[in-house]
Amino acid sequence: MAERRFRRSGAVVVAGVVACAGGCGTAHDDGRGGEPAEAVRRAASALVDARSSKARTSMEMATGGTRVTIRGEGVYDFRRQVGRLKVLLPQDPAGDPAHRPITELLAPGALFMKNRGAGVPADKWVRVETASMTDGNLVTGGATDPFAAAELLLGVQSVTLVGQERLGGAEVTHYRGTADLRRAADLASDGSRGALAAAAKGFATARVPFDVYLDDQGRIRKIRHRFSFVNGQEKNAVAVASTTLLFDFGVPVDVRLPARDDIYAGRIAEE
Repeated sequence: MAERRFRRSGAVVVAGVVACAGGCGTAHDDGRGGEPAEAVRRAASALVDARSSKARTSMEMATGGTRVTIRGEGVYDFRRQVGRLKVLLPQDPAGDPAHRPITELLAPGALFMKNRGAGVPADKWVRVETASMTDGNLVTGGATDPFAAAELLLGVQSVTLVGQERLGGAEVTHYRGTADLRRAADLASDGSRGALAAAAKGFATARVPFDVYLDDQGRIRKIRHRFSFVNGQEKNAVAVASTTLLFDFGVPVDVRLPARDDIYAGRIAEE
């Protein structure tokens, strides 16, 4: 099988095994500073200062020699910590028609999905508490919440400066390191704390390797995490690489969360 699905609290996660990149930085941070570590820690607050942005996401997985990528695109308001993504699942390896795009609304403590789950009416949303997910919705939705991805960097343990690069027409500084989910959860905002704490408990390891690219204002232009978790149906850890690109900062964002009557309250059928 090139694609596996596991249900968690009514959500569907598509997961596989990805080879983790090695050789991350070895300059350890003592928690008190160091220029690279401080630059990385400030990235989340720099996004709040930027107010909003457009976002592109990808989640890379591979199993049985077949590699698949789930892609998303949308907008995010860093001050309200809300966003909207359209997520496209890959075509079924058996050749079945492509899945309909999933519309996802990201909010503090919750994920809302439309076109997700068999038996759900087309005009209804599925709501999932992110703190109830064993991965804190860093993987489940097929995209990592951009602000949770940034606040994960608050838990930086070791980091090295890779160098200056050019990304999307902007000069960026590339850092590589490892963050600790438990430490990040302790330092995160109320909106991200529960999700990061859940991931710290549910992942195979609380250590998360990352590469982050910051522009001259300290804003994240690109961030890549490599997550490892153990699903209840798997004996071995599952590795997933999640990448988020941020651009067009300050773009207007109009995200309205579903009313209670628009949220599906029934049981989600097996697909």
